[in-house]
Amino acid sequence: MAVRAVSTCSIFRSASSPTLFAFRCCPCHLTTFQFRRFSKLGIRFPLFWSEKPSPGHGGAQSSSVHSLVDSVMEELQFLRAKRVRASAKVELTSSGEILEDKLVNRTLQKGVLLEFKKDAERVLLAVAQKPDGKKNWMVSDQNGVTSSIKPQQITYIVPGVENFDHAEISDFIQKAQENLDPALLEFAWVELLEKNKRVKVEELAEMIFGSVESLECYCAHLLLSGDEIYFTVLETKGSRSIYGPRPAEQVEELLRRKLATETAEKEQQEFVTLLKSAKAMPLDAKPPKSSWMVEEKIKHRIESLECYAIDDCKTDDQRKTAGTILKAMGMVKTASSALNLLIDIGYFPVHVNLDLLKFNIHTDHSDEVISAAESLLSDPSDPDEIERKDLTYLKVYAIDVDEADELDDALSATRLQDGRIKIWIHVADPTRLVQPGSILDREAMRRGTSVFLPTATYPMFPEKLAMEGMSLQQGEICSAVTVSVVLHSDGSIAEYSVDNSIIRPTYMLTYESASELLHLNLEEESELKMLSEAATLRKKWRREQGGIDTATLEARIKVVNPEDPEPVINLYVEDQADPAMRLVSEMMILCGEVIATFGCSNNIPLPYRGQPQSNIDTSVFAHLPEGPVRSSALVKIMRAAEIDFRKPIRHGILGLPGYVQFTSPIRRYLDLLAHYQIKAFLIGDSPPFSAGQLEGMASIVNMNTRVAKRLFNSSLRYWILEYLRRQPKEKRFRALILRFIKDRIAAILLVEVGLQASVWVSVGSQIGDEVLVRVEEAHPRDDVLFLKEVVIDR
Repeated sequence: MAVRAVSTCSIFRSASSPTLFAFRCCPCHLTTFQFRRFSKLGIRFPLFWSEKPSPGHGGAQSSSVHSLVDSVMEELQFLRAKRVRASAKVELTSSGEILEDKLVNRTLQKGVLLEFKKDAERVLLAVAQKPDGKKNWMVSDQNGVTSSIKPQQITYIVPGVENFDHAEISDFIQKAQENLDPALLEFAWVELLEKNKRVKVEELAEMIFGSVESLECYCAHLLLSGDEIYFTVLETKGSRSIYGPRPAEQVEELLRRKLATETAEKEQQEFVTLLKSAKAMPLDAKPPKSSWMVEEKIKHRIESLECYAIDDCKTDDQRKTAGTILKAMGMVKTASSALNLLIDIGYFPVHVNLDLLKFNIHTDHSDEVISAAESLLSDPSDPDEIERKDLTYLKVYAIDVDEADELDDALSATRLQDGRIKIWIHVADPTRLVQPGSILDREAMRRGTSVFLPTATYPMFPEKLAMEGMSLQQGEICSAVTVSVVLHSDGSIAEYSVDNSIIRPTYMLTYESASELLHLNLEEESELKMLSEAATLRKKWRREQGGIDTATLEARIKVVNPEDPEPVINLYVEDQADPAMRLVSEMMILCGEVIATFGCSNNIPLPYRGQPQSNIDTSVFAHLPEGPVRSSALVKIMRAAEIDFRKPIRHGILGLPGYVQFTSPIRRYLDLLAHYQIKAFLIGDSPPFSAGQLEGMASIVNMNTRVAKRLFNSSLRYWILEYLRRQPKEKRFRALILRFIKDRIAAILLVEVGLQASVWVSVGSQIGDEVLVRVEEAHPRDDVLFLKEVVIDR
């Protein structure tokens, strides 16, 4: 037998018997026996018998139930007289309906116990004290607070109470709560549904408690007003309501929903407990990120929090789920709260890159793409092998930043007998492996570019293929597309050619080491000196053609172990006017001019880049110091770049009649497209893409490229601010005044950091002046930097 406690008594039910709701649905006819009072409140229980045995329930079971009833009959007998006396307080009509007692309809007066709605969430018990105006009443509630209430705030007037002491409200509430059991409503619902009867609070009190005393009536009111399953309000007059039993199908659905809600609440509470546990763990003991992805329900909640943190909730359910979790954790419903919670539980590292998640950057390649890359590496055939020009005799310099993952360009030079300089610009040839329309090509197009961040690089091609199969490697025979140029003495192009080639890179140099070699002016590195001389000629020639020099200082950061709370930040400031950087930059620009000229001469559709020069006379900036200050002023007047896919357009900023980016086919997809077009022409084929096709592809690629650039800029700024945050408060930084924004608020360039910012400067400071500043506040997550000028008394 199963025993279920109800208030101070027990309901006995066979463990194998169906619930009361199930009895309603049985084919056998059930007759409801009278309700019996039991307990101090007079709680009664409905007893059922069947006129014929229920299927699946033997006679022995029925006998056991009835023997239990018989065993308590003697105890119920003496309660019967009390029930009769209690029932005398109400009068039944011939139809069985209860006549209203005069206490129920009494008017509001001093000492009456009532329930009222304090606000949208609270309902309180109170004792009426005195009228307050024509309609309002002053009441003293269960918390001892006296206030004025309106009639419409009253939700129930407890009958049978006169001169109630408000000090006894708490005791009254406690007694009521102790004797509440929603299961009592189920019994009443069965009988009322059977008879299709409506019920008032006092009638329900008589049915389930056998009394209409004040406490019983209030208990019945609490059960009905708090019920969302069995009864519904049919009519309300003032503070009194009439209730009706819901249909069985509706009750079944509501019970199903209630169970689902309770299950969800239980799961939610378990999840919150899990969060609190993870939050309290030391950093090295927190669960790994993967552990939150194992169970689907936990995964859904974590992903909802993640989307909330990056303000990218795709459904209302995600937003609601995250908000509920934050509320349960006692946190405000903001993106920063969700972020901090995910960091605290170890799901996110302290310095998580939110933009990387928000922009949905693909950090890994699919298994299918990796498999295709490995297949190419296992059989690296070269369809252009026979046609390649052997340039392995040349001394080849590859110059790049020290942490470059792949190298896609290198340089050679020699001096001809007539004194002119001949230059070779070697560009890695990924098209020997990747064909237009292949899976690797489609993946590269979808990405548009490699993504370079201070914390990691996410390559356009699978890393192993890019570094081993495509990249130029020191001392190895490498396939390339080589642009050779002979310069006139003024720096203009005298001759050029474009060929498939093989080279053997001699040196892999960083910008710093290349600058040092140039400074040493070693005789055995005369080729490097020739390249520098050629770069100087090219710069001079471009300036004569209207080119603008925009060299400035730029920050470059490499973060070691970015998952650590305090990772190592290596910051470098690159001076674009540095000899080695200037050398490489000029050679890449020269290559772009040659490819544009070659494409134009042979009617090859290419992504020809141009930039209309501003109609503002740049000579007005001649008074500004050359370098970052002047460059900053010039950049402000530049117009947006343009691309034409049929013919070259002037690039006013570079001072060139045409320009095509060609030197980074491993990193930039538009460069790869240019390679497809040029390579096809070199072997006598038609270009694979028309101008219209290139334009359509470029629109997609440029969109992804802009996202990658934005991601790079935001990530770089974050880590610069984190670097500044860690600096001693007393540390001073040199800053160049670039321009004035408003009054004495100046745009500045932090020379040792390579970051532009703003600061209030003292009277007398001018554009181009150098001032000292210190960091007042730096909050990388909020993108906040406050600087203050350090004024030195003279």
